[in-house]
Amino acid sequence: QLELVESGGGSVQPGGSLVLACRLSGYYVERYAIAWFHQAPGKQREEVACISGSAGHADYADPRKDRFTISRDNAGRMVYLKMEHLTPEDGGVYFCGGHLVDYCSGRPDYWGPGTQVIVSS
Repeated sequence: QLELVESGGGSVQPGGSLVLACRLSGYYVERYAIAWFHQAPGKQREEVACISGSAGHADYADPRKDRFTISRDNAGRMVYLKMEHLTPEDGGVYFCGGHLVDYCSGRPDYWGPGTQVIVSS
């Protein structure tokens, strides 16, 4: 089983930056691919970025790939999402999701409760 807990959300002005963190709990968490999803108000949850387990290969969904960076610290059991040049459209709830495999594919098997991001002047 894999448990995930997000943190780092908050309120930021347009053009600002935030770093979200996802703490992982369970066995062999370093082996699992972890993804970040964004759910804007009234919309479906969409994948933003995903990072594989052992190799740490990152994939990004357009058009955020130039502004967002996903990374992981396996020793610290953490996955991060650095978000820059934020716009109001980036606001919403961000979830991290865990795949019980080493690669990013389909929907995650486990979800965190989410962290709220507000982008407003």
